[in-house]
Amino acid sequence: MEKPIVIYTDHIMNKTLCYHFAKGSNSLLCHVNNFKEYNKTVATYGILRGTIEILKNVKNFHYMDHGYFNQSKRAFQDNRTQVINMDGYFRIVYNNFIHNGSGNFPDDRFKKLNLKILEQKNLGDYIILSEPSDNMKKLYDVPKWTDDTIKLVKKYSDRKIIVHNKFSKEPLKFLLKNAWAFVSLQSTAGFMAMLNGVPSFFTDKTLKNIGKIENIENPIINYNIFNNLAYGQWTIREIESGEAWEFISKNIK
Repeated sequence: MEKPIVIYTDHIMNKTLCYHFAKGSNSLLCHVNNFKEYNKTVATYGILRGTIEILKNVKNFHYMDHGYFNQSKRAFQDNRTQVINMDGYFRIVYNNFIHNGSGNFPDDRFKKLNLKILEQKNLGDYIILSEPSDNMKKLYDVPKWTDDTIKLVKKYSDRKIIVHNKFSKEPLKFLLKNAWAFVSLQSTAGFMAMLNGVPSFFTDKTLKNIGKIENIENPIINYNIFNNLAYGQWTIREIESGEAWEFISKNIK
């Protein structure tokens, strides 16, 4: 596999992850303002500060962002995200922004996470609608996602809908206790919902195979996807050591 040019910005999260990715893959680093080789494969973290414009126009790319399980700790306040530490997992996705959960990987990496899995619920008072950020709405070109998705869900369910986002006052973990289902564009919180026994549904085409909204009143959680997703996320130590790149370079077709 072609080694990527690793595009970094001046943001601490991007700069840190890109440095470790470049070290682990023995790749060249390039500041976002100096990049010109659009015929090359690139790697970067996030979609801000010029990275998304590059990702949309290059030949191939590796995209980094927070992982599916055991993410680094963050705080959300006043429409700003504060990263508390970088001890968690980060996903690395080839030519996409999120994995689709497909594959047949063993359960060893998932078991290492020591996560408790609750059985699927057979009761629930409402459906949680997880509202994407403005940046995600722009990226996926869905400016009216919330209104459009509410209309879609109401076609198949009469249950109450609660709109939630990362700045909502009530934590998601409390809402999940009495939820019937979780609906989002592509939020990784959907996998946390599944761990808590709440079926998740996604409108992003990459994730639609996990659950179809037309089946929201007869949902089934496919727990096998957890094993596959665990093989799509890595710690900074695994990224820096080259373990992540060795796996990625051997498993991307």
